[in-house]
Amino acid sequence: MPSRPHTVSSTPVTHFPAGKTFQGQGMLPKLPVPPLEDTMRRYSYSEHERTKKVVDEFLHKEGPALHERLKQYASGKASYIEEWWTESYLSHSESVVLSLNPFFILEDDPTPARGNQLMRATSLILASLAFVHDLRTGQLEPDAFRGTPLDMSQYLKLFGTSRIPTKTGCRMEIDPASRHIVVMARGQFYWFDVLDSKHRPALTERALLSNLTAIISDAGRTPPNQVSQSSLGVLSTERRATWAGHRHHLTKHEGNAMCLDVIDKALFVVCLDDTSPENASEMCNNMLCGTYKLEKGVQVGTCTNRWYDKLQIIVAANGAAGINFEHSAVDGHTVLRYVADVYTELILRFARSINSAAGTLFKAKVSPWAKGGPGKKVEPQGEEPEEIDIAPKKLEWVMTPELKMAVRFAETRLSDLICQNEAVALEFEVYGKNAITQHGFSPDAFVQMAYQAAYFSLYGRIESTYEPAMTKNFLHGRTEAIRSVTPESVEFVKKFCSDAAPRDKIEALRKACKVHTALTKECSQGLGQDRLLYAMYCLAQQAEQRARANSALENGTVSPDPANSSSDSDSEDSSEVSASIAARIPELFKDPGYATLGHSTLSTSNCGDISLRLFGFGPVVSDGFGLGYIIKPDSISICAASKHRQTSRFLDALRSYFVEVMRLLKQLHAEANRKPNSTYVDHFAGEIDVRTGKPLSSLRNGRIETSAEDEITYSDGYGFYGALTQEVERALDTQRKPRARTQVGCQILATARHGDMEQGQREVIMKEFRSGSSRVLITTDLLARGIDVQQVSLVINYDLPSSRENYIHRIGRGGRFGRKGVAINFVTTEDIDEMPMNVAVRLEQRVPELVTEMLTDTSASQDLI
Repeated sequence: MPSRPHTVSSTPVTHFPAGKTFQGQGMLPKLPVPPLEDTMRRYSYSEHERTKKVVDEFLHKEGPALHERLKQYASGKASYIEEWWTESYLSHSESVVLSLNPFFILEDDPTPARGNQLMRATSLILASLAFVHDLRTGQLEPDAFRGTPLDMSQYLKLFGTSRIPTKTGCRMEIDPASRHIVVMARGQFYWFDVLDSKHRPALTERALLSNLTAIISDAGRTPPNQVSQSSLGVLSTERRATWAGHRHHLTKHEGNAMCLDVIDKALFVVCLDDTSPENASEMCNNMLCGTYKLEKGVQVGTCTNRWYDKLQIIVAANGAAGINFEHSAVDGHTVLRYVADVYTELILRFARSINSAAGTLFKAKVSPWAKGGPGKKVEPQGEEPEEIDIAPKKLEWVMTPELKMAVRFAETRLSDLICQNEAVALEFEVYGKNAITQHGFSPDAFVQMAYQAAYFSLYGRIESTYEPAMTKNFLHGRTEAIRSVTPESVEFVKKFCSDAAPRDKIEALRKACKVHTALTKECSQGLGQDRLLYAMYCLAQQAEQRARANSALENGTVSPDPANSSSDSDSEDSSEVSASIAARIPELFKDPGYATLGHSTLSTSNCGDISLRLFGFGPVVSDGFGLGYIIKPDSISICAASKHRQTSRFLDALRSYFVEVMRLLKQLHAEANRKPNSTYVDHFAGEIDVRTGKPLSSLRNGRIETSAEDEITYSDGYGFYGALTQEVERALDTQRKPRARTQVGCQILATARHGDMEQGQREVIMKEFRSGSSRVLITTDLLARGIDVQQVSLVINYDLPSSRENYIHRIGRGGRFGRKGVAINFVTTEDIDEMPMNVAVRLEQRVPELVTEMLTDTSASQDLI
């Protein structure tokens, strides 16, 4: 039976800045308490038949009373789950590294010249400060999803926040007036002010770059083999009770206490590493837990250059950058918005380097009291001058013998953790969201089914899978758990890993994805099962604890503890709970099914944005995988982390599944669109093979030439188990660039060409059109001018071009080299007022009588059009 955490404290956010950022908070609805019957239906649906008896007993005994008690509790709270969900994070007793803190890896800086470490760090810090300014002044655009406003309260817990360990749990402390940052280099700490009293950036780019340069220079004086001796950041990786003891020892010395206070109240921590990750997997490990590297038995990796109780911006020596964040107070969606805005500002800065008129995302202006910029400062009227200390200062710790031993043992335990875990990246670039949606699937559901199929392919069983659904459309909303394993997903996985026909496999996949999509929508509306069951469990445990305490008081075995005594309202609430609840924890929460539900072997999260390259986190159970993924338009990025559970092999199986399932989809698509005749006649290219769309003249040695993609063969059923074959590897480049071709009426092969295609694709399509293998070309205004195709006999303008010259060039395709051509235009009344007559006059052509009539008779033109 799970144990509910001890109550821990958190600094509440009770005041919101004026402005548009938080103006919608009061209009957000509360998170609903789902109906008990529906919740239990979903629960038994996930845990199969073995829990039916327990569920039925709960529905007819303790369940209704607990559910009613929860509704009463929720009536006085912003969110019925908020307090207990925060406790579940803050009561985590083990190290937060590799178990709680997620990470984001940003794409490269859009300005290549600014991609080195110091310039990258400078850009990220300045953009972050602008974000903080707009947030604190209420000028940040509020979040919304498809027009629905989202809760913004988490943003005030993102900056100036620290997780403080205690002997019985942790608490969150927030400094809303924080104005400085902490910079770490080689395990040493530096700090300086970065905001003025009105939250405006207090440094110019030149001044900030100068500070970072000085910090790197000073930290570089410490030899790498001496860094770990005084790197106090490793203490934040200890078990929370152990770390609490070390903090208590630190606070006994006034200087050390002041150093701790500076770190706790900093806006965020910037970690400047002195190593360069060489590939995606190394970047993931560096952002998740730092690197492990020994030289003559001494730790010299970046794992000593972290402080895990705060938001961290990490920049490697080669400019690779990412975010590692404390997860207790904020969810991925909140940090993602911050990261996306920062990266957007970097793109706009690049645009301003080309055109100074390009805008900026943020409203923040550099403080008039900022130092380091050129020119004379103009003091604003009505403001008192400010002296802002922007000079970097080093935190000097008094390293007592006890503290030195604590650092040494913390580093060795952290090194053990790193060696016990691994993170591996898969950047699958064959296809992505576009191809998945073209085949009629939800991208997220498609990838979720892939996880289950890949896991089953390795282990022959299906495990509990977790995916969070955002509930920020409710007041103080966070997440609800999507339990991806359903009867439909189980049926699909087993059928896919069998000798079933391709059509049956894909049909099972569609059913499973449809159910997952519906489940996701329910959970995002607050109608899941996990949060409600956990809240009811917490209530039941509270009732049991009160019953035991009251019994002990009546028997005179204990004295009342004022700190733990219930208030009058609590006593009244307790009396409302039935005696059966107070006497015991319901059997539902002791059932193995409930423990299985909470044991998420596959813990997954979809958190994507074009500003991110990768996203990940550690496994939540010792025998599980942590799977962070980003579904991009034409690729899928995944970071898998585990305690060495053949992580690379799992990703190989996942990659093979992606290739296999797309092969089946293409095969079924080809079969559905196959013509009854094997050939047809193209008047330009001769006899054409229906299957390949190529002229039969390409026959050699009695067979039709085919591409590498056509020649690929896969084994049935279990074909995706192993690593990719060489044939598949050779074909991947071909599959990355599918041709935009389709058969239209009368067996005419048509191609499409538009600006979203790569240049190579466009050239192939034009070559086919010129050769006659494609007789119809559908294109955007991309081909308004400059086409050199001799045998175009018909041009159809669905939309008339706004430029008269472009119109002439378009219709001129059909009348070149002494031949006559036909142009057909689809026109509106606005079009005919301008284009046809004027163009005809310029070309010295006769205007058809129908067009002349339309031009002179508005009413007639209305009828004709």
